[in-house]
Amino acid sequence: MKMNLKHCVWVLAVAVGMSISGGTARADDPDYSKNKTYQQGVREGQADHAQNKDHSKKRYFKKDDDQKAYEAGYQKGRGN
Repeated sequence: MKMNLKHCVWVLAVAVGMSISGGTARADDPDYSKNKTYQQGVREGQADHAQNKDHSKKRYFKKDDDQKAYEAGYQKGRGN
């Protein structure tokens, strides 16, 4: 009986730890919602999803932050 109780406590501790660490990772994501490249990514992601295309337009931006914003918007628009 003690072995089952230890096992349950261990499983519960791991589950709580995973949920806490997963929650903090999402909190670090920047808010791109007002970024023009993010909005462009959302529109193109939605269009590709509607036409069942796979990232039909590859966009590359000079600024790394713009590239990240576009990709985040594309994934949001695509529904991923």
